[in-house]
Amino acid sequence: MKRGLLVALEGLDGCGKSTQLVGLGEALRAEGLAPLLTREPTDGAHGRRIRAMARSGQQAPVADELRWFVEDRAEHVAQSIAPALAEGRLVITDRYFLSTVAYQGARGLDWRELLSQSEARFPAPDLALYLEVPVELGLARVRARGGVAEPAFERADYLEEVAEIFRAIERPYFQRVDASRSQREVHAELWQQLAVLRAAVT
Repeated sequence: MKRGLLVALEGLDGCGKSTQLVGLGEALRAEGLAPLLTREPTDGAHGRRIRAMARSGQQAPVADELRWFVEDRAEHVAQSIAPALAEGRLVITDRYFLSTVAYQGARGLDWRELLSQSEARFPAPDLALYLEVPVELGLARVRARGGVAEPAFERADYLEEVAEIFRAIERPYFQRVDASRSQREVHAELWQQLAVLRAAVT
């Protein structure tokens, strides 16, 4: 059996992660594959608490926020990601631990330590694709589709710090993708990245 592969889509709100997740899933299913498409925060108890906090516009103490994300991820890995990988499936998640590294790092925690702790506790992704957009473009895209960025995380100055941390990450599995282009162009690049990854394990 081929080993499973874990791919994470990362980026700011409005970068197109959710749209690209759907597009990649459709393309993979057209090839006869059965990928697991998932997201963080999850729909579990911890994930619901995180989303409720984000929508309220009131950030929790950073230690509490970090604990909720880590507990949500632990359940996500144990209940969904690890079983799918054990079956040899391709898992694509809309956000994973690099989001915690960047977002909680921008709240004052040591992001390098968060990264080391995350890699020690959770499976590292085989590929993490950071869909990079300027902060203002991401916020404009969210507004254009009739939505709002999560109030607790929408301040431009805060998001600039988040983006700065993402740009500073250096890992073999981490790749930056210019997501200011059209959906079609971004999909083509992501598909090519997936093709290279899949070929490497055949």
